[in-house]
Amino acid sequence: MSCSDCVAGQEYKGSPQGKTQNLGSESCYVGTPTGKYDHKKALILLTDIFGLTLMNNPLLVDDFAKQGYRLSLQLKYSEALQNRNFDAPNWIKKYEPEVTRGFINDVVALKGQGVTSFAVTGYCFGGRYAIDLAIDQVVDVVIASHPSQVKTPETFEDFARSAEAPLLLEMGDQDREVDVKKQGEIDDILGDGKYAPGYKRECWPGCGHGFAVRADILDPQQFEGKEGSFKSSVAWLEKYF
Repeated sequence: MSCSDCVAGQEYKGSPQGKTQNLGSESCYVGTPTGKYDHKKALILLTDIFGLTLMNNPLLVDDFAKQGYRLSLQLKYSEALQNRNFDAPNWIKKYEPEVTRGFINDVVALKGQGVTSFAVTGYCFGGRYAIDLAIDQVVDVVIASHPSQVKTPETFEDFARSAEAPLLLEMGDQDREVDVKKQGEIDDILGDGKYAPGYKRECWPGCGHGFAVRADILDPQQFEGKEGSFKSSVAWLEKYF
């Protein structure tokens, strides 16, 4: 499932500080901290459907790198979007799990470069794959911000049975993809200590699907949601990673 909010939102301006390099067969944008950092850890950032074509995404990688996380990685989809006027459902069909997961597995090949522990943060389209990586026990910590393509309750029942990574969900109360009622169903599955590794959901008022990446920063509630969700994500990483 996808909604119109998957392709809506604001585009930011800035000067990315990282670099693009190949990891396996996949081209990724890499942000590396300028100070000391743990070389055995890497944060994988799985983007919305815009990938590197939306400036917001490499800038978000840079923000995590500034917090001391090595190789904040962001997927560059092989058929990158050149504009935002496109048919999202048909695009998603081109990137079914058997295709997209192959890209992600190439990034996880960093284990061959001395990385022993991964955290993942996924946004929109990338949020579902962040959850899948935890279900398959590939990552040690998972953050999913307004994920799309999830089925409630099935996806989170699978997560409860198979995952071992602490999960932070960053959601908005205007999200039409996973609405507040469905968010409550997720809490029923994972909340109140039911999911022992750790679970937290935040729901930001006035924020719809996509707010953690493409918020209108002139809207006070959206700005608060975007900034607050990033701070919460960093705090989650500091606690568990």
